Amino acid sequence: MRLNDAFSFGLRALSGARSRTVLMLMATAIGVASVVLLTALGEGARRFVANEFSSLGSNLVIVIPGKVETTGDVPPMVGGTPRDLTLEDALALYRSATVRRVAPLVFGSAPASHQQLSRDVSIMGTTAEMLPVRNMEMSRGKFLPSADPTRESAIVVLGSKLKRELFGNSRAIGEWIRIHDRRFRVIGVLKPLGESLGMDVGDIAIIPVASAQSLFNTEGLFRILVQAESRDTVPRTRQAVIDIIRERHDDEEDVTVITQDALLSTFDDIFRSLTYTVAGIASISLAVAGILIMNVMLVAVSQRTAEIGLLKALGGQRDEIMLLFLIEAGLLSAAGSAIGISIAFAGVWLMGQLYPDFPLVIPLWALLAALGISLLTGLLFGILPARRAARLDPVIALAGR
Repeated sequence: MRLNDAFSFGLRALSGARSRTVLMLMATAIGVASVVLLTALGEGARRFVANEFSSLGSNLVIVIPGKVETTGDVPPMVGGTPRDLTLEDALALYRSATVRRVAPLVFGSAPASHQQLSRDVSIMGTTAEMLPVRNMEMSRGKFLPSADPTRESAIVVLGSKLKRELFGNSRAIGEWIRIHDRRFRVIGVLKPLGESLGMDVGDIAIIPVASAQSLFNTEGLFRILVQAESRDTVPRTRQAVIDIIRERHDDEEDVTVITQDALLSTFDDIFRSLTYTVAGIASISLAVAGILIMNVMLVAVSQRTAEIGLLKALGGQRDEIMLLFLIEAGLLSAAGSAIGISIAFAGVWLMGQLYPDFPLVIPLWALLAALGISLLTGLLFGILPARRAARLDPVIALAGR
């Protein structure tokens, strides 16, 4: 029997039992669509986190006050050193040749008002270096000037959303607002940046770091953002930061220093593992579809015994009978895979319309894996019915028994 005849025979067999064929196609399609859609969601989450970290800036080293560590006690106890980071610590980091910029941060919340409008806002105290470090852009006016960071100044830069809420369509540059019990003159408005790691940059007020320390009555810094000269110098910058802070803190390493690449790599590994896990779980549905194909084809063999007997009586060999049923299982798997992939692409398009900021992407390996697993399970579970059909005695089969 020629191969094209075997394919024609398989297609006629499938079209002759439409309800049975549709049932098996649905099972395979649902399995393939599940694998592809869940993989796209996992890959989208990974890319979303990568985009969030890239929006923080480039070549960043983040210095966090305090270092949590386990002690040698039994049972293990958690110890920590609560010494604050100071503005002097931040300025001392410029001693390293690999440090390009340093942006100290003070965060807090306070009521901000203009005329009759008032609301609680997030206040960021920092320096002029924050603009290039965080890749911020100005919509109007100017950012904090490059002045002595230890001197207070009653100036403020507003996020785009905060500007609209306090001033509406009116001009904000040059106007005065009240933050807590102090007055600040607006010198600039940021371009809309959206959210970054859970913080809405458009909803903040940025003031000089010394003014923020005075406003919140604190000498400690929330974070220090350090920008290395290049990506290659990030490891050396991290070590230089640790050495300088340790020297200033009586030879005690009491800060946590993390790099942007290390954070991104950690999250990337987590989401990649999560993607593989959900894809593996979804693949179970393909195994279920394969079992369904096997069961339905076993029923089909019992219903087509006379047909199989006729084929064997006309000279059909065991291998040829087995090939016919395997081709039928393969056609079911391939057609179900095509339908499932189409459903997956439609689902990704629909979710892209509903959530345009979420980067949904179907990786090529997911398509190949879904197609390969579908064909493999279809053929694997099709072997038993095919072997059973091939072993039928032609005389008994022609008798319909």
